Amino acid sequence: MSIETRHKILWTPWRMSYVSKVGEKRECIFCEAVKNPDQYYVVKETEYSIAMLNAYPYNTGHVMIAPKKHTPDLEFLSDNELIDLMKLTKIILRALKLEYAPHGFNIGVNIGKAAGAGLEDHIHIHIVPRWIGDTNFLPIISNTKTIPEDLNTTRKRISEAIKKLEGSL
Repeated sequence: MSIETRHKILWTPWRMSYVSKVGEKRECIFCEAVKNPDQYYVVKETEYSIAMLNAYPYNTGHVMIAPKKHTPDLEFLSDNELIDLMKLTKIILRALKLEYAPHGFNIGVNIGKAAGAGLEDHIHIHIVPRWIGDTNFLPIISNTKTIPEDLNTTRKRISEAIKKLEGSL
């Protein structure tokens, strides 16, 4: 094995549970998360919405917020569901600011496969905290992104930040 080949290997044993299920017919991850919050890194649940960590994050603190209703588009949500979804988005933003102090955020909703929706049957909002300098040489030279914190720690930190904020929301 050459040195060049060794540098292209990235050890990610935690992904085996995902890779081994590719092709299996599964329920929607957001619908599963409503039923099994501990298994899906849920950080907050409201009457109509759920906030959970992205299991394959772009950055530490990458949260997805989804309505509990299984629907592919915002237009199929009631006003109460939309308001709840946005209020939960606001709570998550405040918690991320309190706990991680990011310099900014990428916030987005992808509707439909053509728009980049990986889970096109259940609408959801991505919140990705960003820091100046959070992109380093690894993505550029080896197409590899590093995530410096494990998901259990991230879940605990965000959940605790939400609890601290609950009195002021």
